[in-house]
Amino acid sequence: MGHRLAYKIMTLDEYMDFEDRKLFTGSRADVADGFIHLSTAEQVSSTLAKHFSGQDGLWIVTVDLNRLEPAALRWEAARGGQLFPHLYAPLPHAAMVGSAPAFVTESGEVLLPEPAAPAAGSEPGLTIH
Repeated sequence: MGHRLAYKIMTLDEYMDFEDRKLFTGSRADVADGFIHLSTAEQVSSTLAKHFSGQDGLWIVTVDLNRLEPAALRWEAARGGQLFPHLYAPLPHAAMVGSAPAFVTESGEVLLPEPAAPAAGSEPGLTIH
């Protein structure tokens, strides 16, 4: 697909559990669907609007797709026929290369956490302080 990074939107409780357990087994929606929903940089804004509208305390986790089991990652059509990365396995903490509270600018742009150590060919993001 050409994407090296994907993003997982989590509630604060999910994020804290992920940090504690070093493994994310999915949100209620993920478990119900049988996979962990991820988004590309271009899809995060619409994912936030559609599935997390009005929620506070959200976190965005940057995931290095190269750190996932290749057989567990599938690109599947979803909203409007767009291909989304779906993870059919728990998300290991070692795949997280960045995280930050979700922040949307006044113009509606979602600021994405930049990887701590960008991998070659990774997508650009914005560092959030």
